[in-house]
Amino acid sequence: MGADNKYSKSAALSMVVANMIGVGVFSAIGFQVIPIEKGGIPDNFAILLVWLIGGLISLCGAFVYAEIATTLKQNGGEYTFLSKLYHPSLGFASGWISLIVGFSGAIASTGLAIGKYSGPALGFDPSSHIYFFGIPLTYQKIVGCVVILIISIFHLRSVKISGLLQTILTGIKVLLLIIFCLAPFFIGYRDGISFFEKFSPTTSSFSIIYSLPFASALVWVMYAYSGWNSAAYIAGSIKKPNKSIPFVLILGVLLVTFIYVLLNASFLFFCTFEQMMYQEDVGNIVSIELFGLRAGTVFAGFFSLALLSTMSAMVIAGPKVSEQVGNDFLFFSKLSKKSKGGSPVFAILLQAFISILLVLFSSFQELIETLGITLAFFSLLTVFGVFILRKKYSAHERPVKTIGYPITPLIFISMILWMIVSFAIEDPMKIWYSVVAIVPGFIIYFLIEKNEKKQ
Repeated sequence: MGADNKYSKSAALSMVVANMIGVGVFSAIGFQVIPIEKGGIPDNFAILLVWLIGGLISLCGAFVYAEIATTLKQNGGEYTFLSKLYHPSLGFASGWISLIVGFSGAIASTGLAIGKYSGPALGFDPSSHIYFFGIPLTYQKIVGCVVILIISIFHLRSVKISGLLQTILTGIKVLLLIIFCLAPFFIGYRDGISFFEKFSPTTSSFSIIYSLPFASALVWVMYAYSGWNSAAYIAGSIKKPNKSIPFVLILGVLLVTFIYVLLNASFLFFCTFEQMMYQEDVGNIVSIELFGLRAGTVFAGFFSLALLSTMSAMVIAGPKVSEQVGNDFLFFSKLSKKSKGGSPVFAILLQAFISILLVLFSSFQELIETLGITLAFFSLLTVFGVFILRKKYSAHERPVKTIGYPITPLIFISMILWMIVSFAIEDPMKIWYSVVAIVPGFIIYFLIEKNEKKQ
């Protein structure tokens, strides 16, 4: 791949930031403020703490991924890492999940969120519907499908154009978030309570922090942070990867953690738990509360643009997994075919098709919770893989070393295990959904491998 068809450091950083700051942070709090007996953590201090913990976990993961990605230097993320560190079947199962759930599911959930957020700006009720061949389709789903199609077609052209679009959309998103993050400091008081008083711990804060729902809340939080590793998916397509990948991964996580904590503080400062409870478009609710109905409608349009940045970043990163699968397996060779500009055409189109199907036939909450658990599982295996990496590759073959090794990978592993076990106790069926999604990946791998060995 020529230098013109590789992503610059700024484009890669914008992709990481855009991947992370998406539907998760704009929606998770609506499910965190619900009563504790229903799985929520309704305490201002506890909510901010869980977002800070999510950032620390992601930072530990970023330290490890920097070493793995700069050692292996190939596109594909967990698909490549798990294939080389464990066994190709595990890598393939990870690639399968990235295709049908990981990126396609995340794109679908973002499409649904855009459909919800854009309602006030476009002047329609997202829940109203029309009938298509006798099937009721809400406007939220229609908008989601249309946006997925448009963004995917745009990225078919070239890597250079994709990177430029990503940088512009991410700039819009960051500007919007700065307004919301700084608003509480300009206003100072809300209902006679200062910003810092609002988030001081209470006697109930610590009982919530030690509860199962607190650990389970990390599922939503880690989904919101899930793009922290996205630069690893394009490790073979970044200029000067040894310097760029660690910089992009670590700076991206630090920047987003800072934004997430302040953004959720802003949401909690301006709105009550009752206003946000079970709401997917918390950004719209806060905008109207802050600026009034007319200005809030304008901000709804900006929120939609911000989410477009997230979708665009995932449309860039996701096909890199499918492309790598196409390079490794003759059966999927079409997925590795590229346009003149370097974009994997069939991989992008397949991802768009699956994403649209998920928009049409899935609910928002189901997508988020299944995604959160499944993606965390493969990230956990990848981070554990750094211990294997150090046995397989000598020190001079590993240009970047994990900061804080072995403490940082152990922190990541223990925290993710705590989250998964707690969530399994709270809602065991969601774990089974993840297992059911993963198993076909192993079956397909062994069928294809057996067939290709005969050829």
